[in-house]
Amino acid sequence: MKKELIDYSGFSLSRLNEPRFSHLKLLGGWIVYFILYFLTENLIPIEKCHPIHCHLDDLIPFNEYFLFFYCGWFFLVVGSLLYTLLTDVENFKKLQIFIMCTQAIAMICYIVYPNRQDLRPEVFPRQNILTALMGFIYSFDTSTGVCPSLHVGYSIAILSVAWKDCSLKLIWKILLSIFVFMICLSVCFVKQHSAVDVFYGLIMCLFIEIALYGKDYWLPRLRAKKA
Repeated sequence: MKKELIDYSGFSLSRLNEPRFSHLKLLGGWIVYFILYFLTENLIPIEKCHPIHCHLDDLIPFNEYFLFFYCGWFFLVVGSLLYTLLTDVENFKKLQIFIMCTQAIAMICYIVYPNRQDLRPEVFPRQNILTALMGFIYSFDTSTGVCPSLHVGYSIAILSVAWKDCSLKLIWKILLSIFVFMICLSVCFVKQHSAVDVFYGLIMCLFIEIALYGKDYWLPRLRAKKA
C-alpha cells in the first residue's frame, strides 16, 4: 500500500514543540553523536586503543567487491530515515530511537574501552577502481572506535522497524534482510571491522530489541503461540 507524504509545510523551529513536528527533535541525537564521535576520534590516541582481533579475522580474505554492500549501508541509513520521516512518523520514531540507543552504547564502549582494529592490508592484492576507492575510505575513516560495530547496529535497527511494518510486503522484508546480512559480512571482507565487532554489534541490538519491544511486542506473541 502506497503511503502518503507527510505535510511539513509551515514548519519552523519555533513550532518544534507542537505535536505535529515534535518528532523532529529526535534528529538532535545525530548532533550529540557527531560531537562525541569527533571528541573520541581526536582526544583518544590510537596507542591507547585496544586492538580487536580473533582467529576468524585471519581466515577472512580482503575482497574489494564487498565495497558495494559496505557503501550501500550509507544509502540504506539515509534512505530509511528520509522515507520514514516523510511517510510514517511512528516508524521514524522507532528507527531513530533504536539508532540513538546503538549510538549511546557504542560511544560508552569507545570511551570506557577504547578500541581499534589492525586488519587493513598494507598492500592491496589487486589494483582496480574498487581498491582505489577503498584506499580513499581508509584515508579518512580511522581504524579506532570499532567495537561494537555501528554498521551492524544501524542496519539491524532498520531491519527491526521494517519487519514490524505491516504495510511493507514480505518480499521487501526478505530482500532487506539479505542486504543487511551482506552489509554485516562486508565490514569484515573490506577489513573495516573484526568479526568480534560484528558479534558484539548483534548482541547490542538484541539487548536493545528486548529493552524496547520485548514487553509490548515479542512477549504477547510468544504467549499467543503457547496458548
